[in-house]
Amino acid sequence: MKRALITIALLATGPALAAPGGPLDSLEPGRYVCELPGDAAGPAGVRQDNESFVVLNASSYETAAGRGTYLVTGDVVTITSGPKNSQKFRRLSDNFLRKLGPDGKDSTLRCVRRVVNNA
Repeated sequence: MKRALITIALLATGPALAAPGGPLDSLEPGRYVCELPGDAAGPAGVRQDNESFVVLNASSYETAAGRGTYLVTGDVVTITSGPKNSQKFRRLSDNFLRKLGPDGKDSTLRCVRRVVNNA
């Protein structure tokens, strides 16, 4: 009986599947600094502070304009409420997002989670 309970508990901790977007997930907590690409004559990126946000926990974020929620299905992050409502991003890695345009294609805006080596 004890072994069965442990097995059930372990199975329950696996990733949940969402239909049709892929596995449900969450973003790493921290500040995501957004920028547009620079050029060879200047900085590598031009910060867009009005686009930056902080992931607070497994489903919420905050900007200077307020708090909201998000959902990650597969590699797509969809903002579901708050000041960035309806925006979408493609997650390229645990620390790198690319904003999606209205057509669903990658835009030039990128958001990178600040960590020790890029602070």
